[in-house]
Amino acid sequence: MPGHDQAQRERVAHAIKREARRLGFDACGIAKATKLDKEAERLEAWLHQGRHASMAYMERHFEKRVDPTRLVDGAQSVISVLRNYFQPVSQPEGAEAGKVSRYAWGDDYHTVLKQGLYALFHWIGENHGPVAGRAFVDSAPVLDKVWAQRAGLGWIGKHTNLISRTMGSYFFIGELILDLPLAYDGPIADHCGSCTRCIDACPTDAIYQPYAVDSNRCIAYWTIEHRGDGAPEDLSREFGNWIFGCDICQDVCPWNKFKFATSETRFMPRSGIVGTPLKTWAELDLAAYRKRFKGSAIKRAHLEDLKRNVQVAMGNSVRLDAAAERESRPE
Repeated sequence: MPGHDQAQRERVAHAIKREARRLGFDACGIAKATKLDKEAERLEAWLHQGRHASMAYMERHFEKRVDPTRLVDGAQSVISVLRNYFQPVSQPEGAEAGKVSRYAWGDDYHTVLKQGLYALFHWIGENHGPVAGRAFVDSAPVLDKVWAQRAGLGWIGKHTNLISRTMGSYFFIGELILDLPLAYDGPIADHCGSCTRCIDACPTDAIYQPYAVDSNRCIAYWTIEHRGDGAPEDLSREFGNWIFGCDICQDVCPWNKFKFATSETRFMPRSGIVGTPLKTWAELDLAAYRKRFKGSAIKRAHLEDLKRNVQVAMGNSVRLDAAAERESRPE
C-alpha cells in the first residue's frame, strides 16, 4: 500500500480489528515488524543457561525468532489476536483424578485459531490487497507473547504468560505477519506490581525469578515436552496429580478475576478429560488414545509419556492419601 498516508493506515487497521472481532477473536492489536533486539539478548542468555531443558528446537532458527522479516519477505506489520478458552468448569479437588491443563480440554487450538487467521488474511487480501504474509499459531519460531505485548494486548507477567486487563490470561495467541504497513498500537504498562502469588504458588520453584521460568523445574515441561524417563523423584513428588500441563500460576493470578466463559464451543471440555480417575488414564491403550484425542492438543504428549505422567500422579496420590490419614488420627 505504498503512498497511503497515516489516516488511511489507521482506517485499514481499524477495519482489520473490527473484522477480527467479527470472526470470533476476543482482541486484536498491531505492531510494527522490527527485529527484537532486547528480546534476542534475553533469549540468548536463557538458552545459554540451559533453561530450555531438552527443547533443542528452541535453539534452532534463532534469527527467525527475533526478526519477522526472516519469516516474511518485506514484513511490515505483525497482527496479534487473542482467543479466550476459559471454560466455567472446575478441576477436581481430590487426588484420585488426573489433572489436565485447561487449554487442552477441547479441540486443538492450533486448528481453531488458524482457521480464523486464514479467514482474516483472506479478508485483508480481498479488501486491502494485494498482500503477502503468513499465519502463525505456536507453529513456527515466533515470540507470540512479545508481539502481543507490543501490540498493546497485555503485558508479560511474572509467570511469563501474557495478561490482559480485561480477560486475565486464559487465552490463545495467534499472528499474521504481513508486508502491509498499518497504523501501530503501543505496549501497555506492566500491572503485576508487587504481587508474587504466581511465584509463591509454584510447587517446584520453576519461576526462579520474576519474569523467568526454568523449564528444568516446570511441571508443564515435564508432562508435555519431555520424552523418556520422568523427572527426578524429589521434583516429581511436587507434581501432585497433574498429568498434562499445569495451571497453578494462572489459577492464583488476581487478574484472572476478569476471566469469562469462552464463546467457542470447540474449546469446551471433551468427554473423558476433566475428572477422569487416574486408574482410567492408566488403562488407556493406543487405540483408545488415538480415538479419544484425535484433534486434541493432548497428543503433544506421546502415549508412553502420558502414562509415565499418570504413574507419577498415582504415586503422589498414594503419598497424599497417607499423609491425610496420618493428620486425621487423634494424638
